[in-house]
Amino acid sequence: MDPERMHQIGDVATTVGLSVRTIRHYDEMGVVPPSGRTTGGFRLYTDDDIERLRLIKYMKPLEFSLEEMADLLRVRDRLAQGVEDETSRRELLDRLAMFAAAAEERCERLRDQLRFAEGFADTVRREATRLEGTVAK
Repeated sequence: MDPERMHQIGDVATTVGLSVRTIRHYDEMGVVPPSGRTTGGFRLYTDDDIERLRLIKYMKPLEFSLEEMADLLRVRDRLAQGVEDETSRRELLDRLAMFAAAAEERCERLRDQLRFAEGFADTVRREATRLEGTVAK
């Protein structure tokens, strides 16, 4: 691997918007291991690794588990490598569709929570405006 195209963990953390600690945790859990290491043992990441970390970052607010994150990455990797067996390919595509459906369901749940929170904020704002005139001056 060309060391010029590798990125150190601090730069990756800044680029992706994750903490160095989180990226190390993903490595330790086998979710997104670095593609290389320096002679001193520092983690090095490729652009593809960075994209994998971005995908994981998108999954976090949807409360996917680390196991689900790793599973999605495995499915993507296998599909990207090319699966010659049509049955296996179809199973992987179905699995990917399942992740898409789960993500949409979780997004809808977050939209519901946001509507509820916005309703609460509106209620409190109206109450504050209404009561503002009754405060002794």
